[in-house]
Amino acid sequence: MNSIKIILTGATGMVGEGVLMECLENSNENLKGYDAVFFCAGISSVGMNEEQYTKITFDTTVHFAKAALSQNEDMVFNYVSGLYTDTTESGKVMWARVKGKTENTLRKLGFRDAYNFRPGFMKPVEGQENVKWFFKPFILFFPILFPSKSLTLQEVGRAMINVVQRGYPTSTLEIKDIKNLAI
Repeated sequence: MNSIKIILTGATGMVGEGVLMECLENSNENLKGYDAVFFCAGISSVGMNEEQYTKITFDTTVHFAKAALSQNEDMVFNYVSGLYTDTTESGKVMWARVKGKTENTLRKLGFRDAYNFRPGFMKPVEGQENVKWFFKPFILFFPILFPSKSLTLQEVGRAMINVVQRGYPTSTLEIKDIKNLAI
């Protein structure tokens, strides 16, 4: 397989760190080119109003995507969105509307491909340091109680790498799609 070169955002957060660790362990990924963006940066909407959350989630992501696109239209843009994102942009849940607007905009920008990853619960990679204390009690039990709503960050990272190399029939990747791509 050819190696791919990625730009990864959010490596100081749990999702970004987990994806980075999988990229570094993956024999098909030796970081020798810019073929894709893995946009793993993000923030919780807790305590934020819609204007603040939109500025960080939508404006920053789209600005970054446009800058990347101006350098290489042949890139793949992988965006970590969220389970239950609202692409109608008209639902009652603020964060879901903003993420939906972000997904819709990214799809229209003109990348070779743009994929919206909608993981549910993500179990951290062994050895990760950027895992919030309040998340740790759920790590053991959630995947056992809700396996259809759970992924590992290894699966998310592997799926991001594989979708750049193989593509996928749909641009919105739900948990089952991510699991399929991780194989």
